[in-house]
Amino acid sequence: MDLKTATALRRIRLVSAPEAISFLLLLVCSVLKRTTDFNAVPAMGMIHGVLFVLYVIFWADAWNRAKWPLKTAALYFVLSVLPTGGFFAERKLKHEAESAVIASRARQEGIVNA
Repeated sequence: MDLKTATALRRIRLVSAPEAISFLLLLVCSVLKRTTDFNAVPAMGMIHGVLFVLYVIFWADAWNRAKWPLKTAALYFVLSVLPTGGFFAERKLKHEAESAVIASRARQEGIVNA
């Protein structure tokens, strides 16, 4: 894995958990808006919107650089629209990045010829 691919995966990992948290907070704010006088939906909606747009941009970059198959790219996109999906995406991306680093080190040390 080259540096640009690793950076793309790291960026999407870094934004996936905050995006999931903002989604959950937006859902809580929506319920509170309808049940109380508390209305944080405009502020939380903007925060979540910015994080979601960043996630989609970073997702497209990671898909392009990592050469994911359509199934994998679709999975990471679907995880972004589920309330807790960002946490699962972050975990899967972390595992993918760690596996790529291990494979890269093995190739450098001549353990494998891939």
